[in-house]
Amino acid sequence: MKQKLTHRLRTVFALLTAFTAAAAAVTQTAAVTQTAAAPGFDCITLPLTAEAAFDTFVIGENTQSITARRFVRPFSINKYETPYALWYKVRIQAEKDGYVFANPGQEGSAGRRGRAPTASGAYQPVTMINWYDAIVWCNALSEQTGRTPVYTFNGNVLRDSTETADCDLADCDWNADGYRLPTETEWEYAARRTAAGYQRGDLPSGSVDAAGESDDSVDEGTIAWYDGNTNATHAVGTAGTPFSANPAPGSGTANALGLFDMSGNVLEFCWDWFAPYEETAPGAFAAGPEVGSQRVSRGGSWSPYTGFMFAGDRYAYDPNETYNYMGFRIASSYSE
Repeated sequence: MKQKLTHRLRTVFALLTAFTAAAAAVTQTAAVTQTAAAPGFDCITLPLTAEAAFDTFVIGENTQSITARRFVRPFSINKYETPYALWYKVRIQAEKDGYVFANPGQEGSAGRRGRAPTASGAYQPVTMINWYDAIVWCNALSEQTGRTPVYTFNGNVLRDSTETADCDLADCDWNADGYRLPTETEWEYAARRTAAGYQRGDLPSGSVDAAGESDDSVDEGTIAWYDGNTNATHAVGTAGTPFSANPAPGSGTANALGLFDMSGNVLEFCWDWFAPYEETAPGAFAAGPEVGSQRVSRGGSWSPYTGFMFAGDRYAYDPNETYNYMGFRIASSYSE
């Protein structure tokens, strides 16, 4: 099973050989063929207990007044928040293929909007896109990498983020191999799971000691970009590096599972409608309520408006809203 997933991810990487050319377009240099994971795009498979049908934890533990037991089946999730260069490359091709986006996206918190990536902003997280843009973009990424799109309405693949009513009523095929937003359950699991079990929900993701146990003495500034150490976004996967070093994605501090920016940098959209947690049947897949008015976002950001970045914190946002502190991370269902 793992070998097949690894082969599939390698296929994705091969199809994305032009990814870094988006940033290189600024200097008019030729694209270089990627022989490994493209910067900012590298999925890993969870749970750690892959031999079991599912893993179990308590969502909202230590932070929410209402908690619930959750069951997590195998899935994969990107190590990084979606960088602008990847967003731009996929969006441009998607628009040629007939896709429509309400918002063109922006390089980080203060970069250029909708234009070719710059050398300094290519790996900043994409912002100024809404939830609808994110799910439609996931469908585009799926089609461009030979996967089955996840989001449909009345049997039709969603390719227009301005059709918000259709997107609100989207069906999500949890068995398809295409890319999608993580569920809130998957997101918190990825933020809190460690080799020792689970870190506390009232700490930033990555606040653990060498054994994987929760450690509240960890300096937040070494594991996250937040309003205590910055006033802007930074390249994905660089938290904990010096400001002047212009570091590459993945050169910063990751959490216990190797995921970057699960706390801080930008808030991340999840699939779920926002509502109080409810218990699910043993082994049941949890994807939130079927209807609602606001979608869940997680992880906190650089902005003081969303400075709470504990692994168990949750925010509710109108899916039509855009902010320069809001982005997303891709996931996919684990395939046999």
